Amino acid sequence: MPSVFLYHVVGDLTVGKPEMVEFYETETVESAIRAIGESTECGIPVWKRKSHVGMIENSETRLQRFVGILNSLDIVAFLASTECLEDRDKAIKTPVSQVVVPNTSLLKQVDPATRLIDALEMMKQGVRRLIVPKSMGWKGMSKRFSILYNGKWLKNADTSNSSSNNNLTINPNRPSSSSGTSNRDKFCCLSREDVIRFLIGCLGALAPLPLSSISSLGAINTNYNSLEASLPAIEATRKLPEDPSAIAVVEPIPNGQCKIIGEISASRLWKCDYLAAAWALANLSAGQFVMGVEDNVTSRSLPDFAVNSAADDDNTAHGAGSTRLRKFSSRSIGFNPGNSIGIGRSVYRGRSAPLTCKITSSLAAVMAQMLSHRATHVWVIEDHSDDILVGVVGYADILAAVTKQPASVTHVNRPEAFATLC
Repeated sequence: MPSVFLYHVVGDLTVGKPEMVEFYETETVESAIRAIGESTECGIPVWKRKSHVGMIENSETRLQRFVGILNSLDIVAFLASTECLEDRDKAIKTPVSQVVVPNTSLLKQVDPATRLIDALEMMKQGVRRLIVPKSMGWKGMSKRFSILYNGKWLKNADTSNSSSNNNLTINPNRPSSSSGTSNRDKFCCLSREDVIRFLIGCLGALAPLPLSSISSLGAINTNYNSLEASLPAIEATRKLPEDPSAIAVVEPIPNGQCKIIGEISASRLWKCDYLAAAWALANLSAGQFVMGVEDNVTSRSLPDFAVNSAADDDNTAHGAGSTRLRKFSSRSIGFNPGNSIGIGRSVYRGRSAPLTCKITSSLAAVMAQMLSHRATHVWVIEDHSDDILVGVVGYADILAAVTKQPASVTHVNRPEAFATLC
């Protein structure tokens, strides 16, 4: 087990994190689209309102108000329904309580002094967000001197001559935060992306894992969701995937394998034109959706969309300025080309290509890919065969790989006396 997981605490990752602002289930889909555009992992936690304004909550009461996490794919799938397509104005004014899938296991509240390894174990079990109290006076670090937290070096208040093992244990009787009223209800939110960003900053402490291939580490998940390109794109919404929230669009080849040509995912739809994407999802095949509708449909058959895109300027995003009409295109659902020269399938193939890596890619390379593209996953293809899909690597797979005990130090059926000495 790398020592970085034992000697760091959750508080070390909260430096510079902004205060969490709760997004309530009574807000509209339109407001959710704006909030998701500024979020991490393409989704936002959704909360119930407090029963009384100004009430003081404990952690249990606060978690009872948590509803679930809403992402961009959830919204596009909702807007692609027949009722929403018939009345788009009514659809975007719908409360998100009718869209979000309730799942209270996706978020946990932890103390700033929680060891990083314990936080990683929670995320490996399916937790996607950790809320951490923002306090200036927390105690109980996982080592004698904590890493920089809130701009100060904090010394452990415990001056007893405890053993090194005791220094790695959090004292549950210590107050985890200051009792000041001003900080009592202030929290920051940590995502798995924040954890990966922290880990990539200390790759040396994880050696030799970062340079090992993802296949040798067992980080490739072969239980992925896929959809044939010839099938209607709306089939992707019949049962939305959970983690990662992505469906590979594939073309079968004679030997029984599949080539990946694109994806329908929360990452791909993160900052798209949601109404245009919903129309495409409801009316096109999966292949047309990911490759660019201009390749297969004439512009005269496409509807006009009088909508404000999430990627528009600030004035338009806040309701100011005029609303403009435009035709649906692959450009309008987030597939932006590097240049506008030329037409045809090859142009749209380049801009809609999914994020992929080889089975021989190193763990560090895959982590860097995910962070640079703000993606929740990377599709894995064969090393010598172009675009032959093997599996997918997501956040949970990376966290499992970096915390896995090396075979050389894994002890099985140790004698009881030896186990006691260790």
